[in-house]
Amino acid sequence: MIELLVVKWNVNPAILHLGNFELRWYSLLFISGFILGWYIFRWFFRRESVPEKLLDPLLYTLLIATIVGARLGHCIFYQPDYYFGSWEGFKEIFMPWKGGLASHGGTIALLLAMWWYARKYGKPHDIDFVWMLDHLAIAVAFAACFIRLGNLFNSEIYGRVTDLPWGFAFLRNAYDAAGNLIYPDELLPHHPTQLYEAFTYLLLGVCLILLYKYGLKKTWRGTYIGIFLIVCFGARFLIEFIKNPQVEFETSMTLNMGQWLSIPFVLLGIGLLIYAFVKKRPAATRQTKFEAAVLPQNAKK
Repeated sequence: MIELLVVKWNVNPAILHLGNFELRWYSLLFISGFILGWYIFRWFFRRESVPEKLLDPLLYTLLIATIVGARLGHCIFYQPDYYFGSWEGFKEIFMPWKGGLASHGGTIALLLAMWWYARKYGKPHDIDFVWMLDHLAIAVAFAACFIRLGNLFNSEIYGRVTDLPWGFAFLRNAYDAAGNLIYPDELLPHHPTQLYEAFTYLLLGVCLILLYKYGLKKTWRGTYIGIFLIVCFGARFLIEFIKNPQVEFETSMTLNMGQWLSIPFVLLGIGLLIYAFVKKRPAATRQTKFEAAVLPQNAKK
């Protein structure tokens, strides 16, 4: 083991305290993902001639769906006995600040939310459910990167002990509030799986946004979300092999809950790619600027 290269991670998850108010890195990164997503969608809307007045209801829809879905996903998939086994546990379902958000639950909620949004606002602008998912996939890739960085600042959801030189020793989890060493294993370097996932999502987002920028005219509707689901949840499936179990019952499972939940999304991504190449419906709206520029010439012919 190359001890000199082990990262001794002991960052305070809170940025500042103002009375009873606490600003945490996780919260800042979580909100930053939505702000970045708003600007990305504004670019999408401007390029494809979608009214910008539809941005605000989209932001509210995404924010509510993500928080509610991710919270319910954690409660239902990972700790149903605790949250549904007593009145005290049930009340904590409505307290997401106490921790426990599951990306699979957030994804399911976003799928439902985008279906509703497309039905309510999309028809006059050639926006359907798949168009929403294609564009959402690009923004979500960057937001997911931010969220995993937030997990790093919280010293949570990391991997097993490793002898690789980039292992992280999460020191905050080794000591109690009084500074007594209670979990000596936490002083050992672990796989920083938060960074593995964050880098994967960042690279995926960059590739998708470049495909959108330079290949929108040549791609079919369903391509972006198909690629996103396959890469995002395929990577999640593989990285889970080196993660520490999040809940006790996972220790006896061949595949953990995160892996079982990832498989349907990978299959859905494959199905969406097949749909895209069978239907061959343009990814862009009919009002997209580059199409509008050539329509008059085509009309003269």
